Amino acid sequence: MIFWNELRTALIVARLGTVSAAAAELGVHRATVHRHIELLEGALSVKLFQRHPRGYNLTDEGREMLEVANRADQMFADLEGRTRKSAGQLSGELVVTAVEGIASIVMPSIKAMREKHPEIKIELCASEGFSRLEYGEAHIAFRLGPKPTDLDYVVRPFRRVRFGLFASNDYISRYGHPKDGDFKGHKFIGTVGEPSKRPYAQWLDANVASSALALKTSARVCIHEAILAGIGLGFMADYDAKNHPGLVEVIAPSDDISSIAWLVTHVDLNRTAKVQAFLDVLKSQPERLL
Repeated sequence: MIFWNELRTALIVARLGTVSAAAAELGVHRATVHRHIELLEGALSVKLFQRHPRGYNLTDEGREMLEVANRADQMFADLEGRTRKSAGQLSGELVVTAVEGIASIVMPSIKAMREKHPEIKIELCASEGFSRLEYGEAHIAFRLGPKPTDLDYVVRPFRRVRFGLFASNDYISRYGHPKDGDFKGHKFIGTVGEPSKRPYAQWLDANVASSALALKTSARVCIHEAILAGIGLGFMADYDAKNHPGLVEVIAPSDDISSIAWLVTHVDLNRTAKVQAFLDVLKSQPERLL
């Protein structure tokens, strides 16, 4: 037997963290929430939550329950979306996550999706961490670097991101333009000799001494601001450099120093109406590899 009402109650408790908040969200009494959780734990013969004075924390078994409940919730939401689609309208929430730094190349697709399906509420989360699609933390993820290998993920190449070495006009006027790969006397922005997944890290390790770093930083925003301020030479993605036409190109962006931005969905959500609608929008965008 499927205890859907109880499962949905447990899902809300897991998301909000307290019985009171879950009861308010569901429009029921606190006792109903307690009863649903106890019934579900009894049916599954496991403890789903650790109770403490400030709320409820998921146990390991509870996290497995959350994964299943999130998928079921998405399936019901998709069923509603398909019903609306038959009337020419999609609705609901679409959560998109992108590693910080490539959000700008996702924006044209977000805009196109909003224009085509205005009833869909889009949430964009940008961070260095990866959302766990298997726990329903996002519908779609954009990731930069090695191809994700999780067997439950559907992975597609979105676009190639090429990096080049740039300097400001102020820097060039003070230090000159490097000629024929001779960087003697020049200053750089970035890191040297440290673990890094950035595609230009190997070039920096091979060509730059730590003493030549004018500013040591791995943060994309800091690198960009330091380049614009004329502190030193630094690497920038092709799409970021286009926003600053006054920059001087020292090494042109190329496939040799590049990375693939991957579009990732979970296999259980890949065929849902909202995800498929977003994929259709992506396919209409220029410079995509889909």
